[in-house]
Amino acid sequence: MRSKIIGLAIGSALLLGVPAWAHHAFTAEFDGNKPVKLRGTVTKMEWINPHAWIHMDVKESDGKVTNWMVECGSPNTLLRRGVNKSSVTAGMEIYVDGYQSKDGTNRANGRDVTFPDGKKLFLGSSNTGAPGDSPEK
Repeated sequence: MRSKIIGLAIGSALLLGVPAWAHHAFTAEFDGNKPVKLRGTVTKMEWINPHAWIHMDVKESDGKVTNWMVECGSPNTLLRRGVNKSSVTAGMEIYVDGYQSKDGTNRANGRDVTFPDGKKLFLGSSNTGAPGDSPEK
């Protein structure tokens, strides 16, 4: 009986710990020494956990269009900051300041998104280890 209780306790601890393992620190995937500035058109906004994603087409200087994926904070974090499903939608032109993925793919961790009218939204999650990061208030 005692071994069943211990096994149940260990199994529960492992299951409860899985979401924490699934989340990552900024430095696990992104390079704070490789800032990127992207200008393009939103193709899709994904409101999924643990991070929302903006997909955007960026026109390069040679005219080639490249699709980028921009990681944002969690949907809950974005909603608490006033970002909602109509804030960033397909077809919008946006500017993103962020950081390149360590593997060099067209993925970035988004810090801010700026709209052509100058309105700016903070996309990041606090306490991730990103450059200039500070705890949420």
